[in-house]
Amino acid sequence: MTARTGLIARKEGMSRYFTPEGAHVPVTILKIENLQVTAVMTEEKNGYTAVQLGAGTPKVKNLAKAQRESFAKTKVSPKSKLMEFRVDPKNVLEVGAELGVNHFVAGQFVDVQGFSTGKGYAGVMKRWNFGGLRATHGVSVSHRSAGSTGQRQDPGRTFKGKKMAGHLGNELTTTQNLKVVGIDEAEGLILIQGSVPGHKGAWIAITDAVKKARHKDAPMPAGLKTAKQEQQVEAPAAEQAAEAPQTEASVNEAAQKNAE
Repeated sequence: MTARTGLIARKEGMSRYFTPEGAHVPVTILKIENLQVTAVMTEEKNGYTAVQLGAGTPKVKNLAKAQRESFAKTKVSPKSKLMEFRVDPKNVLEVGAELGVNHFVAGQFVDVQGFSTGKGYAGVMKRWNFGGLRATHGVSVSHRSAGSTGQRQDPGRTFKGKKMAGHLGNELTTTQNLKVVGIDEAEGLILIQGSVPGHKGAWIAITDAVKKARHKDAPMPAGLKTAKQEQQVEAPAAEQAAEAPQTEASVNEAAQKNAE
C-alpha cells in the first residue's frame, strides 16, 4: 500500500446519520478548516520523507516571532495546528497546496488519532477498573483503596509501572478502522461512524486505515481543492452579472459597436 498524507480536522461533536436503508448510525463530525501544506521533508535534507500540514486560522498576535517568520518565508497563511505525515516519495505535495474533504470517500476505513479527554486525578477503581476492597468484615474507610503496592524487605520498593491512582486521560490515543459515512464538500465536513478521541474542538489526525486495503476511489496523491470547485464558486457571480439589467451607458455602447 502506497502511503499518502492524512488530514487535520477539528472535532465538532457527535450526531446521527440515517442511511438510505433507514438505519440509524451514530457519527462524529470533523471539520476541515484552512488546511494547507506548510513544509516538505525530504530524504536528502531531513533523512525521511513527509509533508507538514497546517490547519486553522489563529490570531497573528498570539504567534511567536519565529513562527510568523517561518510562515512568511513559505508564503503560507499562519496556522493554528501543525502535523507531519510520512508519505511515499511519489506522493509528496507542493508547499501551499490546499487539501479538502474529497481526500476521503464514503465507505472507506480510516484511523483517527488525538488526545483523549482529560479527567484529572482519579483513583484505581476508575483509572484501572480495580474491584475495590470488601464492604464488610473489618474494612473501614478504605473500600476504594488500592491495597498493597509493594513486597517485604526484599525488594523493599514498589516496582515501576504499578497500577496506582494518578492522572487519567489526556493521552495520545489511536482508534483504528472507523468507517467514513459521508462527506460534505460545501461545509468541509467528514462524518465518521462511532466515537473519536478528544473533546469538542480538539484537533484530530485522520489517515488511511493501515489494516485495511486503500479504497479504490481514494484520490492519489491527495484530495486537493481543484479548479472545478473554484469554478463552482465563481459561477453564481458570473450568472448574476449576465442577468443584471443593462444600464443606459451599456446600451449606447453596444449600439455604437453595431453601427461601426
